[in-house]
Amino acid sequence: MNKGILDYEVGEQVEKFLLIKNATKGIASNGKPFLTLILQDQSGDIEAKLWDVSDGDENTYSAEKIVKIMGDIQNYRGRTQLKLRQIRPAGPADPVKLADFLETAPLEKDEMMSKITQYIFDMKNPNIQRITRHLLKKHQQAFFEYPAATKNHHEFVSGLAYHVVSMLDLAKAICSLYPSLDKDLLYAGVILHDLGKVHELSGPVAASYTIEGNLLGHISIMVNEIGKAAEELGISGEEVVILQHMVLSHHGKAEWGSPKPPLIKEAEILHYIDNLDAKMNMLDRVLSRVKPGEFTERAFALDNRSFYKPLFHK
Repeated sequence: MNKGILDYEVGEQVEKFLLIKNATKGIASNGKPFLTLILQDQSGDIEAKLWDVSDGDENTYSAEKIVKIMGDIQNYRGRTQLKLRQIRPAGPADPVKLADFLETAPLEKDEMMSKITQYIFDMKNPNIQRITRHLLKKHQQAFFEYPAATKNHHEFVSGLAYHVVSMLDLAKAICSLYPSLDKDLLYAGVILHDLGKVHELSGPVAASYTIEGNLLGHISIMVNEIGKAAEELGISGEEVVILQHMVLSHHGKAEWGSPKPPLIKEAEILHYIDNLDAKMNMLDRVLSRVKPGEFTERAFALDNRSFYKPLFHK
């Protein structure tokens, strides 16, 4: 397990166990079905094609299965791919387990938990503090295990909590520069903005969208949750509506999935912080795959741009 799949150079041969992150069926130009496999270990993921598949292969090589592969690292249209020579499912005798292949947040769960707890403790407004604490406690286990998305940013185990911790640190720095911002509101918005994803996504491994996720989405789910929490805690007042607005507007624009644009100063800042942290995570991921002096593959979520890594970057 020592050398990660992303550490191999083009032209090298690979023989190792990998986890199928997802498998998509396609039909080749000769009319025969094939599978596009995204295979991963803790270093990241790589694409591979499995040609001429049978119905049985589709079941054997599906998401969350561990496989033993042998193949070559190739460059295909500017992207690194794995050309498979052999593939077989891992058996009970193979010395591998799911946790060996999962990319996880760079911070331990306990450390993230204590950081977020401290931010809630620092809140001065009792209504905002109580609602935030109540909802975090309610969804605590899933919150500290789930990814922040199925693709693009923080799509790793505990990615959601890591995204929130990074955003809280950003919020704190921004509040020290702009003291007119309401710290409590911004911190609460950061903690709650994506908490609905524990219902929207299926789980920490090979996350996909649930029925609730597809039909309602994490924004609507969370607006309901804030309303329910306020009712359970006997809290009424403007804070409840403002917190709901923070969640409703954090995507910024209707075409990006926001039912409302930000109409409160802290809501505007929340949108920028969310975007900044997601973009930074995506940039670091694509740039980690290339050497100085090279361009990355095109990043669809970054306006399909290809980024250059300067020679003096280590």
